[in-house]
Amino acid sequence: MSKAKSKYLKFELEFPIHASRNSLYNFFSTAGGLSMWFADSCSVMGDDYRFKWDKSEQVARLVSQKENQYTRYKWTHEPDYTFFEFRIEVDELTGDVALVVTDWAEDVSSMENAKMLWTSQIDNLHHALGAL
Repeated sequence: MSKAKSKYLKFELEFPIHASRNSLYNFFSTAGGLSMWFADSCSVMGDDYRFKWDKSEQVARLVSQKENQYTRYKWTHEPDYTFFEFRIEVDELTGDVALVVTDWAEDVSSMENAKMLWTSQIDNLHHALGAL
């Protein structure tokens, strides 16, 4: 069955993060950083990131990145136009740092599930950042 573009919904979530831009960037741009909060383990071969959770495994390709600003990945089993991205935003007045997560979902129900999963994952990231 074809996954039509019109079926997928793009969404963004913003999370305040109490960390420097540099340390936060390392948590979503390196295998070691991603293994601390996003997956049980992560390995990299070229631009392919292999994520493992319990008995499941998925591969994402690094699409683009800009140091200390954002990293964009694309699940290899999803349509080409979909991606997930981690972007750092810093408020110019206050200096507050936020992590913006962009992702795609097949429908409204799976979007709500994905939002809950991202919230849980970012909670893991907060714990990992606090352990520094």
